Amino acid sequence: MTLKATPLNAAHRALGARMVDFGGWDMPVNYGSQIEEHHAVRSDAGMFDVAHMCVVDIEGSDVRGFLRRLLANNVDKLQVSGKALYSCMLNPKGGVIDDLIVYFFTENWFRLVVNAGTAEKDVAWMQAKSDEWNAGVTITQRRDGGENAMALIAVQGPNARAKVWELIPQAKDATADMKPFNVAIVKDTAFGEAMVARTGYTGEDGFEIGVAATQARALWNALAAAGVKPAGLGARDTLRLEAGMNLYGQDMDDTVNPLDAGLAWTIDLVSERDFVGKAALQAKGQNAQFVGLILREKGGVLRAHQKVIAADGATGEITSGTFSPTMQQAIALARVPMGVQVGDTVHVEIRDKKLAASVVKLPFVRNGKILAA
Repeated sequence: MTLKATPLNAAHRALGARMVDFGGWDMPVNYGSQIEEHHAVRSDAGMFDVAHMCVVDIEGSDVRGFLRRLLANNVDKLQVSGKALYSCMLNPKGGVIDDLIVYFFTENWFRLVVNAGTAEKDVAWMQAKSDEWNAGVTITQRRDGGENAMALIAVQGPNARAKVWELIPQAKDATADMKPFNVAIVKDTAFGEAMVARTGYTGEDGFEIGVAATQARALWNALAAAGVKPAGLGARDTLRLEAGMNLYGQDMDDTVNPLDAGLAWTIDLVSERDFVGKAALQAKGQNAQFVGLILREKGGVLRAHQKVIAADGATGEITSGTFSPTMQQAIALARVPMGVQVGDTVHVEIRDKKLAASVVKLPFVRNGKILAA
């Protein structure tokens, strides 16, 4: 199978990146030292090629009405142009088709950014629902070639915004007072029109920047020249795990109830609004808790699919695990029985051992500070 490549593929290879197959995409896992890349994001600024993710524009006379039925979070929270919202898109059984960000520009134009591996499935699902509901919206994916293709670069870290402003002065005017989960369209930059969103996947401040695919390498090279360190999938995973952020396909998927994946805050079950999967969620309710674990005994590293044993013998499972470069401890995200409490000691089966771990509230790290100990 031929792997898909982002517009930055040649740039990664020029930097000597170690490339891997990531869901059918040829992507950089690191550029030499994953640990250095991780620390650069926590202490200064790093950047990630996220052009494998897919920008989807939805346009029409009643886009809001369509998204009110499609998404589990309520787009009626988006009343001011330039606001963004994190949401799940569910199937009728309440499973997570995808988690995504929706950006509000006008009543006739909302933009979604969806995950790389689910993009084709997502767009097909949206189109099917538009047809079923006679919504009359136009759904346009902006990733796979064509003159409208966009590329996304995430610039993350305590100095990320300042370094972007150096390169794109127009972005400073538009975003200096911007709060997290807001977005601006910035015109006439050195890299053409840019979408600059104060969002990210690392637990640090920064921007996710969307430009025309033809401008992506110029922006990447300019950021590198400004001292923003390229970072690969390895650092991205340890950073997001420290920040307690779910990874689609690992911490949840279309078989997982989002209430059991720590995503209740993204599900609007209060308003009278109906949406796909609502009835199933109301019928199922929450059946597990999503918590952080810190390994307290030596002898292993926490990894996905390891069994978690509560004090009463009830069992759960680790969904994501790693060794935290910031904390210098083995940490994990886990789905555990409802009776487990923060502060409890549980045991994790690692090969032939049962090692003690503490249950902690997520996140582990946010904005460079260790919050769980």
